[in-house]
Amino acid sequence: MNPPSLLNEAELQELVRKAQNGDTEAFGKLYDHFFDPVYRYVRFRLASDLVEDTVADIFVRAWEKIGGYSFRWSVPFGAWIFRIARNIVIDTYRSHRGMDELPEVIVDEDILNRADTRIHRKDLLRIVRAAMAKLPKRYQEILTLSFVSELPHHEVARVLRMTQGGVRILKMRALRKLQSELPPDIGLDA
Repeated sequence: MNPPSLLNEAELQELVRKAQNGDTEAFGKLYDHFFDPVYRYVRFRLASDLVEDTVADIFVRAWEKIGGYSFRWSVPFGAWIFRIARNIVIDTYRSHRGMDELPEVIVDEDILNRADTRIHRKDLLRIVRAAMAKLPKRYQEILTLSFVSELPHHEVARVLRMTQGGVRILKMRALRKLQSELPPDIGLDA
């Protein structure tokens, strides 16, 4: 089977619009375009016996939710697919890990679970989102794919049709620009 040709952003948007109107053939082309990177992502994250069903669940969810996708969110369709993939991988992982019985008295020493930490994280997220909105779209894409979708460089390169070296350079520039948009008291641990 020959690999599907790479689609440019305009072609992807047209296929998404058709799929949003119920065109299953257009969705099939989107499926062909994103299957390999999604499969590799899932294969990397889950045990091999869970991969096939999980990938199927991802594309079923994408079909069910495609009507809610909007180009106005400045989120590329590929990143949207990978967000779905990431969420389903997390759900699959949680549902297949063993359940251990916990003692009645548990002291959670994880600082990340404290209420004040959650409030601080929400504030920080709001500040970072506002700074991200000021970035050029290309920088927003690379940071979203790298940090929100947690894709490795080779996956980001595939989605953006770039070399891995190009991804690293663009990501570094995007992080520098983001740092310049953030208040001085907020630093990036990149």
